[in-house]
Amino acid sequence: MLPRHLCALLLGFLVDHVRVAQSQSFLDNNILTHDQVQNVLEHKPANEPSCQQFPTGPIDTTLCDYETIESVNDELYTQLHELVETPFFKYFRADLYRECPFWQENGLCVNRECGITTVDESEIPERWRAAALSKLEVPPDVEPKYLPGCYYRDSDYCFLDDVTEGDYIDLTLNPERFTGYVGPSAHRVWSSIYQENCFGISSSSSADGDALKVDDAESPKECLEQRVYYKIISGLHASITTHICRDTLNQTTGEWGPDLQCFIDRVAIHPERLQYIYFDAVLLLRAVARLGPYLSAYDYCATETREDDMDTLERLNKVITIAQAVGKFDETALFRGENANTLKEEFKDHFRNVTRIMDCVGCDKCRLWGKVQTTGLATALKVLFELDEKALDPQTNTNLLQRSEVVALINTLHRFAESLASVHDFRQMWAETHHETQPEVITASRGAAKPHRSPAAGADALQDAQYFLEELLGRVACWVRACKKGTVGCVQGLLDGARSVLETLESMFQVSGKDQVPRSDL
Repeated sequence: MLPRHLCALLLGFLVDHVRVAQSQSFLDNNILTHDQVQNVLEHKPANEPSCQQFPTGPIDTTLCDYETIESVNDELYTQLHELVETPFFKYFRADLYRECPFWQENGLCVNRECGITTVDESEIPERWRAAALSKLEVPPDVEPKYLPGCYYRDSDYCFLDDVTEGDYIDLTLNPERFTGYVGPSAHRVWSSIYQENCFGISSSSSADGDALKVDDAESPKECLEQRVYYKIISGLHASITTHICRDTLNQTTGEWGPDLQCFIDRVAIHPERLQYIYFDAVLLLRAVARLGPYLSAYDYCATETREDDMDTLERLNKVITIAQAVGKFDETALFRGENANTLKEEFKDHFRNVTRIMDCVGCDKCRLWGKVQTTGLATALKVLFELDEKALDPQTNTNLLQRSEVVALINTLHRFAESLASVHDFRQMWAETHHETQPEVITASRGAAKPHRSPAAGADALQDAQYFLEELLGRVACWVRACKKGTVGCVQGLLDGARSVLETLESMFQVSGKDQVPRSDL
């Protein structure tokens, strides 16, 4: 059977149509194509979880639904928000000054908001300092593979910073917000991240999983694992976009606060982006649920009195309880096909590269939160796809995760819970907007979403051309990879890529109603 590929064709234009039940969910496909901004902003979140009942709005490729996540997010966000301010979870060690391994990076952010505040090592509890962490025994069968300033083990989905290098950072003093880091440098980072969606394995190797099986009409050239990978990356992008819109500097008043127009332009008018945030939230919750016994047995000691440490554990256990109730993701449905091991290694290599791309971000604060969140997602992937119940046993595997992985996992889950909480806040802002001005806001957003603008908007038209050229280069890169793997894939990739380019050129000169992936517009 001829292999079906390829990514070359799919970068930037993969469209995931979420299947939902016949009852009307706010993310129902029938709603997305009609008045989608109003439906995103005017949706009333559910109050009761329903994962144990028949789902009314399933989150694609998961075992949960939107209503369930909505019903628990207030409590989840409250517990996480307080948890990440405890001593153990607020200190993160990272090397923010490694050179970009992929290109010469000259795009430095000169805005003062790009800077970060570091913490002197003397303020860090001794057991969390580099000297103590470097003494932890690593099992001989998982000898790390080192590169300058970082390393990874065979089970890792990311490159971890060397614990002997880098700075200590108090994450609570360096909130993720709009920094002014924009332009070619920022766009190049996201373009490179999306290029890592290039897979060379035939979709015939995909698992035919029951729980995560997707409608046959959805992207037949992509295997299930490839779609899951894409959702993870796009969910991260959409979540970061929401954080930026939540905390933006008002140039008129000089105050920080939410920007409703920003959220509408970048998320609400593209509901599939919101879907991906939910998807990542479920995936992270499932990882925390599986990791529950290990996290409960972890030593969070920071003081001799241990009062703060007991408070940390109490809040963490509340998060674990929520995760075990709603983290319904069946990881066993993936990597089950004939070439499962090869596909998993490719999946792993791509995500490792994404974590290394973080060293190419020219804004220190953006690089920090990029490292935290890609490490958090990579830790979740390792827990779901690499570790069995024996490996997760805290009695036999006390050094399963590095401290940085535990901190990153919880902070990343907090970021996604905050994104969903922000969506609720934006909905309240929308409800308070005068009805007579709402059509104007939506009209402006639809204009912002058009892939092609009038020649009068010279800068915007130039940016559109840049988007197209960079995405075309991404397709070429994927095609070259396919050619290295075989003639059939090379020819098929060329034909599909040419077809995709023609469709793209056509769409640039007309108003498109198609869903769009999160653009590199940060």
